[in-house]
Amino acid sequence: MMLLLRLILESFSFAGDSLRANKLRTFLSLLGITIGIFAIISVFTVIDSLENYIRSSLNALGDNMVYIQKWPWTPPEGETEYPWWKYMNRPVPDMDEADELVRRSQYTANAVFFFGFNTTVQYESSSAENTEVLATTHDLIETWDLHIDRGRYFTESESHSGAAMALVGSELVDRLFGGVSPVGKQIKVGGHRLLVIGTYKKKGTDMFGTSMDKRIHVPVVYAANMVDFKNRDRGQSINVKSKPGVGKAEFTAELEGIMRTLRRLRPMEENDFAINEVSAISNQFDAFFVVFNLAGWVIGGFSIVVGGFGIANIMFVSVKERTRIIGIQKALGAKKYFILLQFIFESVILSLAGGAVGLFLIFLGTGIFSYVSDMTIAMNAENVALGLMISGVIGVLSGFLPALSAARLDPVEAMNSV
Repeated sequence: MMLLLRLILESFSFAGDSLRANKLRTFLSLLGITIGIFAIISVFTVIDSLENYIRSSLNALGDNMVYIQKWPWTPPEGETEYPWWKYMNRPVPDMDEADELVRRSQYTANAVFFFGFNTTVQYESSSAENTEVLATTHDLIETWDLHIDRGRYFTESESHSGAAMALVGSELVDRLFGGVSPVGKQIKVGGHRLLVIGTYKKKGTDMFGTSMDKRIHVPVVYAANMVDFKNRDRGQSINVKSKPGVGKAEFTAELEGIMRTLRRLRPMEENDFAINEVSAISNQFDAFFVVFNLAGWVIGGFSIVVGGFGIANIMFVSVKERTRIIGIQKALGAKKYFILLQFIFESVILSLAGGAVGLFLIFLGTGIFSYVSDMTIAMNAENVALGLMISGVIGVLSGFLPALSAARLDPVEAMNSV
């Protein structure tokens, strides 16, 4: 154990001497490792952060939920082209179908009918143009991940009767009301007066660019007074949430059967509705991440190979410069493995130094990016460990041949070398 510790300390010493004595040569040689680690780990860091962002956005949609809509989210299975012309004349989902799904389905916990439209929202002298109004049936708060900040949610009777009430997102609260609590205040939404009964906690924008922070939420029955949603496509959807423990295949099969019955479709007719699942988007992103990871390895791999040759060059030069010292060590009884490990340790230390610089640059870059943007890019412990592991492996591979040549030197010839 003491021998190993002494070997490591001497390797650190020799590596430090090499760095100090040949600064430019060492810098240029280690640059390849630094660039390679920077390329690979930065790509993985961006991918991991992007994946976390996308997963959190998809989780907000719900993995135990489906969306019954006019338009499918993806092309038909096995096809790459999106046949939009087949979907244009489909009927949009309606509120009665949502009610029937809850009544007929044994697997459904909630079914929320909703749609959106844009209009101007006013409070006294403040206004927000082109604000999205989300009109829904009662159970939205039981289906989506929403939290009330101040006030309360609609009661079921208020929702069914079409009460002139609204909940407001946090960004609109700041824009329209400043530091004043909006609960109990009257606002104008497209010229209609609504009572604000609550506000939603700030949640941020998801990958689809949507956020309850920027929305007004109103009962769908009251929204019938504001816009025509029965004869126009306004993105009408039925968001159906399954009961706990229900299999996805059983759930979607039951919904499809009920919807076909409600639409009175014959056995050979195609569905005139889409059952959109979050997993369909998730699977497409999985393929994207695989390609992106492969690209990271290819891009960084070339730089790491070049850096490995640079490390090997440093080590061959180091062996040449210390030939007499090697000869003296052998004459004093140093074993081959001692000389071999000494130079391998030195190569690993040099390689780890280059990798550490690359990781430090990534750390700075992610910090700056996260500070200036809404999206957080963070280098996790797994990526740090991967970067150091790659550096260590490159150090071993690059230093093995120079170390082997040093271990095989004849002590007499080595001591007499010039």
